[in-house]
Amino acid sequence: MLATRVTQKEGAFYTVAYPAEDLLRRIRFTTRFEADEGKITADAPAEADDIGSFIHKVEKSEGAFQRPIAKAKIAAIRNFYETCGAQPMIPGSVLLYTPDRLRFDPVQPWEHVGDLQEPKDKFLIIDGQHRLAALHFHLLKHPEEAKQIRVPTVIFDGRNEDFAAEMFVIINSTGTRINKSHLIDLYERVSFAGTDRKLAARVVERLYSADDSPLRYRINRLGGRSGKEKWILQAELFNEVHRWVAVDKKLSAAAPEVQRRYEVLRDFFAAAALAWGDAWGANDAMVTKPVTLKALVRVCADLAAADGKVDGRAERWSKRLAVWTSRQRDFRAEGFYERFAAKGQIERVARIHRDLSAAIGVQPRRGVKVAAEG
Repeated sequence: MLATRVTQKEGAFYTVAYPAEDLLRRIRFTTRFEADEGKITADAPAEADDIGSFIHKVEKSEGAFQRPIAKAKIAAIRNFYETCGAQPMIPGSVLLYTPDRLRFDPVQPWEHVGDLQEPKDKFLIIDGQHRLAALHFHLLKHPEEAKQIRVPTVIFDGRNEDFAAEMFVIINSTGTRINKSHLIDLYERVSFAGTDRKLAARVVERLYSADDSPLRYRINRLGGRSGKEKWILQAELFNEVHRWVAVDKKLSAAAPEVQRRYEVLRDFFAAAALAWGDAWGANDAMVTKPVTLKALVRVCADLAAADGKVDGRAERWSKRLAVWTSRQRDFRAEGFYERFAAKGQIERVARIHRDLSAAIGVQPRRGVKVAAEG
């Protein structure tokens, strides 16, 4: 296929005006999903629901980085293709990736225009899944247009898949494009995330997936449906864990440090669950709602700073937190916001933090603003 090679610093990529029907045969649609946690299996869509049937068959993988495909978005774009008139259907480039190193043969007298080899396997889509899915349906209805439509395409080749994941994050890192919990789920695969963020993200991942975690599968990582009730958004929990670790000047995101930090939170939440008793996880209580869980992470950070001894920690902390058992009535859902009156969520988290820390005789850590968020 005819392509233009674009070089920037040490890298190169290719731009192609891809014939629509050829492009749709050479791409694969993917979406990320959470680890095995008893996810709800979606019912097969009705036979007349062509978009629903398409989404139902999309390849789902824990290793993928794409967000779930939105049925309404495909339908809206397909409608635009039907009504755009003289306007171009896809004026902006879609971004594709292949791990294959593609051969490029320049066409004389040009050095940057030439014939680009096709990859062995289908392209992975970095950006443009919804536009291409809508194009698929448009051409099913208007097959006569297939040879008239060329899609501006940028192709990256010869890199590992983390390159594609990082490109996806860079493109979609604004709040209107990808939710923050999904972004955090991909910090492991991007080069620009600092040690503090990688450490916090890895600790949160352990809290989500470890067999002995009191929060296992209760963290909403990607916003999808699940067979288990979620207690807190990954982004909210990440903010608090990051707030804890970022204070330290010397940090490591290596496995031993991740495990050490995880075990502190694991032991603390296990002790908290014992202290709160039936209120832990109860729908009519606020103990495992985001406002309290965020405050509890702050209490844990204070307690770890005051009592850093590992031996006997679980038993020692269980005894110390036992005083919270008498506070169950204060954390009933009914009247909770009156009992912990505040101007907003940030102030309420700070108030609960101070209240629970005082109850166990722990002072907030120095150098950390109690009301800080994120």
